[in-house]
Amino acid sequence: MLIYRIAADAVVLFHFSYIAFVVFGLMAILAGLALGWRWVRGPRFRIAHLAAIAIVAAQSILGLVCPLTTLENALRLRGGQASYPGAFIGYWAHRLTFFRAPPWAFTTGYILFGLAVLGTFAMAPPRWGEHPQGRPVAGRSQPHDGTKPIA
Repeated sequence: MLIYRIAADAVVLFHFSYIAFVVFGLMAILAGLALGWRWVRGPRFRIAHLAAIAIVAAQSILGLVCPLTTLENALRLRGGQASYPGAFIGYWAHRLTFFRAPPWAFTTGYILFGLAVLGTFAMAPPRWGEHPQGRPVAGRSQPHDGTKPIA
């Protein structure tokens, strides 16, 4: 039974990390744009970030329960736990991740947050074909400036 409790706590930590990626990712993008950090324009990061909030917003619009929440609850039941308190880390990660509000408030928040993330694509689109540190990506053709490459 202990393994199910540990697994449930691991799911909560992953869930918390997912939320942190979405929230702090947007903060990093905005700060990075203001401070000139090139990595915040990396297409892999930007697409992963947009996809993460798009999944949450879509689930909320469709009225679906998050699969991570469903998995956590199933593991807790198998581990003999109906509710909290669980392990210390799992308990506090859960308390920070979940709070009470009407469903429409969450859906509205997710949609607005998703639109903010999408807005960063318009304000500062990802730089396709460029390494996050500003170097050309291998295999991508670069504009010819009339100089010969150094051998």
